[in-house]
Amino acid sequence: MTLTDRLHARLKDLDAEDAAGQQGEKTVELDQQAVGRLSRMDALQYQAMAQAQARRRAAERQKIHAALKRIDEGEYGYCTDCGEDIEPKRLSADPATALCLDCLRG
Repeated sequence: MTLTDRLHARLKDLDAEDAAGQQGEKTVELDQQAVGRLSRMDALQYQAMAQAQARRRAAERQKIHAALKRIDEGEYGYCTDCGEDIEPKRLSADPATALCLDCLRG
């Protein structure tokens, strides 16, 4: 599987995770007759966690699109801060990474 294939596969995984997580992001109904106080608190907490997960997926999706753009422009594999090569092991572990370890530590 090529690097581009891996990035596109991860985008598909994120789309599937978004579809699965949409139920948890819906507005919590606060009908006191139907749901007890603790259940409403649980529902609100679940909703907040689902929204946080959606934000993390959106951030990862942006990183992947930026990596695909760098591939298209021939800039992939170079740190976006210092311009040095990013270590191959780092790219293998996270193909969407944009920074070398030195710049990451910063």
